[in-house]
Amino acid sequence: MPRQAFVNGRYVPHGSAAVHIEDRGYQFADGVYEVVPVVQGALIDEAPHLDRLERSLCELRIAMPMTRQALKLVSRELIRRNRLSRGFLYMQITRGVAPRDHKFPEGAKPALVMITRQMKPQSHQALTEGVGVISIPDLRWNRCDIKSVSLLPNVLGKQEAVEAGAYEAWMVDPQGRVTEGTSTNAWIVTQDNELVTRDASTSILNGITRLRLLDLIRRDGITVSERAFSIEEARQAREAFITSSSNFVMPVTRIDGQPVGNGHPGLLTGKLREAYLGFVEGQEESA
Repeated sequence: MPRQAFVNGRYVPHGSAAVHIEDRGYQFADGVYEVVPVVQGALIDEAPHLDRLERSLCELRIAMPMTRQALKLVSRELIRRNRLSRGFLYMQITRGVAPRDHKFPEGAKPALVMITRQMKPQSHQALTEGVGVISIPDLRWNRCDIKSVSLLPNVLGKQEAVEAGAYEAWMVDPQGRVTEGTSTNAWIVTQDNELVTRDASTSILNGITRLRLLDLIRRDGITVSERAFSIEEARQAREAFITSSSNFVMPVTRIDGQPVGNGHPGLLTGKLREAYLGFVEGQEESA
């Protein structure tokens, strides 16, 4: 069976899936999205992903295109049709199709697109040696807590990282504090062994992997500080890592070309990655 997509109520061949040229997501980035990891056919942390989707829609005053239960049924059917074992479910909801005009259109119906994609195996070298990040100015708008499809600053930042030979770029606010990566949340372990990640606010996207890891950390009795940290503090850290739905927990061993700590993945980073993988395995078994 060829790969399929779900577009506005219909399952269609992925290669011919299309939306209208006046879809407001295409013309204004007037929409939101979610990416849910799939492992052994199970949706990982589906409920909090859908919670965040509904919150983002509410902030933009876009209605859900179908009930939450219907969305879950479509998700599972698309995974089944595409025989997806390990990968991602991507869903995007826009304000819909209307003649191009900045103000909200009257009578437009929210548009829903869903696709799946296979997940590439994580690099053994990246996991054992860690990855590099560079620091760049944070040029985004002031509502980064909304998972909007407007991602141009993130795209430019990611490309800058690639061209610098790095894995990711950490964005830095005007006060010199790290907000987050272009598609990840940022974490450090200070010289005083303080585990730190930026507090959830309108300055960052509150990652679902971030939230799950915070829960696992606190269950293990590990103290964590949710606060802003400077790029200089990050450069002097003992350990650093990133989290996201695609990376899970990935060690960072270089910042702006300089080694973090001893230049190798840290012990706490490894422990937290194992804890998160254990959670994922439990999700698989309960699916």
